[in-house]
Amino acid sequence: MAVAPAPVRRRRGIPRWLVIAFVVLAASGLLAILAAIGWIATWGFQMLSARPPALGTTIVVPDESKAAKALATETPGTEEYAATEYLAAQPTAYWLTPEEDPIGDVFGRMTHLAEEARDQDATIAVVVYGLPGRDCGNFSAGGLDEPDYVTWTEEIAAGLRAAGDLPKIVVLEPDSLALAPECGNVAERVEQLRGAIDRLAGPNTWIYVDGGHSSWLPAEEMAGLISQLDRAGSIRGFATNVSNYNHASEEFVYARQLSGLLDGARAVVDTSRSGAGSNGEWCNPRGRLIGEPGGTLADDVVDTNLWIKPPGESDGECNGGPAAGVWWPRAAIELTREVD
Repeated sequence: MAVAPAPVRRRRGIPRWLVIAFVVLAASGLLAILAAIGWIATWGFQMLSARPPALGTTIVVPDESKAAKALATETPGTEEYAATEYLAAQPTAYWLTPEEDPIGDVFGRMTHLAEEARDQDATIAVVVYGLPGRDCGNFSAGGLDEPDYVTWTEEIAAGLRAAGDLPKIVVLEPDSLALAPECGNVAERVEQLRGAIDRLAGPNTWIYVDGGHSSWLPAEEMAGLISQLDRAGSIRGFATNVSNYNHASEEFVYARQLSGLLDGARAVVDTSRSGAGSNGEWCNPRGRLIGEPGGTLADDVVDTNLWIKPPGESDGECNGGPAAGVWWPRAAIELTREVD
């Protein structure tokens, strides 16, 4: 006897309104996805990055700092030793220069900084300082020619990428923009910095370009220079007071002014030597003090403060100092004289 086939239940048709609603929602979702892709393209690697610098950020204490190296030459029990020992233990940005870390060596330096960052559970913080015609021939004159600068920054970029998921802060070429009008090379500087930004940008990398400081260029002029970089998708913002002495409060006000002119760009402020404020001199002024420790200040514009210029290094051959960047025990003693 033949077995009757199981009855086939007739499915109800999907209501037309539901089909239309589904298509609309799908289209909306697609548009949202496309919008998200566009947003990522606009803001580049920052979208993919870890948490940016903020209150509580701790940067690496580099064992290759000038202070750390000088400690081996000082006599324990002396003022020079105490000041040097204190400063060698502070989280401070490491300055990458072609004189100290040339082509062929700078990648290895980045690798070592990454190892230290992992050991210390800290953020890498480097200052890239090797632009052609650096400092317009002043105390920090030097830098590389154009082709070598490209190669050098490519090696730094490779080191940043090799550091993987570690957060990385890059302060790019202090004074380069603020000094450009005086040097008469604004267009050249802008192109050089654009290229460096494009090479250095990447995941977990927060780039801050030169923002001068509150007693240098007016905010409108400084903002006009920064805006010419046209790299909002690859930079976090700007750095102020690098190698200067202004109070943090003055720089926070200035940063807010700049940010308002730059569509909300963020900032970091150098407080390495801001403790006594500025007396109007920029080159080895007397009576200055170290400022607030890095990672202790922030607001809705300033991501945080950092020690960017290493305290104890000379600004140049002025007021009795040695060449720019050379360790100067007298300055270390003076800057730390109120440390408990």
